[in-house]
Amino acid sequence: MTTLNILSGGAAQGLVRGLAEAFKAQTGFGIDGEFGAVGIMADKLRAGTPADLVILTQALLAKLAEEKLVAPSSLTDVGRVETALAVRSRDPKLTVKTEADLREVLRGADAIYVPDTKASTAGQHVAKVLDQLGIAYEVASRLKIFPNGATAMRELAASTAARPIGCTQATEIIATDGLTLSGSLPPGYALVTMYTAGVTVRAAHPKEAAALIALLTGADRRDLRQRMGFTG
Repeated sequence: MTTLNILSGGAAQGLVRGLAEAFKAQTGFGIDGEFGAVGIMADKLRAGTPADLVILTQALLAKLAEEKLVAPSSLTDVGRVETALAVRSRDPKLTVKTEADLREVLRGADAIYVPDTKASTAGQHVAKVLDQLGIAYEVASRLKIFPNGATAMRELAASTAARPIGCTQATEIIATDGLTLSGSLPPGYALVTMYTAGVTVRAAHPKEAAALIALLTGADRRDLRQRMGFTG
């Protein structure tokens, strides 16, 4: 079977997976590729990794278009994703409404599962939040850092720690069995990121890449996007 190659931030993995059968029925193509920290995915494209389609942050897609790696006319916003807190399904949900609540929750956790703090959108934000709260040094030994949010959340779901929590994109939390989306970050610490799709200039299958973008962003898929953690 012919496949469409994707390089995507982990935030879109659940949505793409949810549309794979519809895409196959429409085009006869399967979907292959990589999902991970957006910075790493962008660098893979720059290094020549074959890809028909990229789904990354709006800011990164704009840069890749400027670098003539993505067709500017193809850029289409998929939706916004918030960075949120996660707990194992068997653990009580967290109540985090203020800065003090967030500081207390992070201090009280014996393991904090996060994606790459240098290359991923959510991981960079977690590092910034810990600095803002003044507890980066205090909790450093409890940080469990993984290459991407999906891996971090799988590890959280399997964690044997007593009071573990996670922080990554809401979409990655929702897509992971055994976890509960526990709430947004409080005012002053929240992050909502727009994700955008685009067809690469070296796409082997540009027509099918455009068809997948239409599926991802179509009005008739709004309910699926919302269930997967995307907002308008």
